[in-house]
Amino acid sequence: MGKPHPMELRTRVVAYVDEGHGHREAARHFRVSPKFVNDLVKLRRETGLLTPKRQGNGGGYGKLAGVTDWLKARVTKKGEITLNELVCLFHGIRPLIPATSDQPFHDHPTGRR
Repeated sequence: MGKPHPMELRTRVVAYVDEGHGHREAARHFRVSPKFVNDLVKLRRETGLLTPKRQGNGGGYGKLAGVTDWLKARVTKKGEITLNELVCLFHGIRPLIPATSDQPFHDHPTGRR
């Protein structure tokens, strides 16, 4: 994720728009995207501030939010653990044993690779 534009630039862009210039004209003048100008004016209208919004999902809202404690406990208990092992533990199945390159497909312990 990129860094937010500096406050000085944000202030100058909004001041330029306040002088009566259009959003696209401001974008060309300051070499930023028109979307940035639109979002900046909208942000000021809604919050009264020009400070950038926090980036990311803020934590606790992702797909793994419900199992975060479970994951942390497993990683703490075992130390080094692979994603494959975590998935298998989560679903209650036995992890696949990696086949060696000289072991034929049909001789693999699980019957698959």
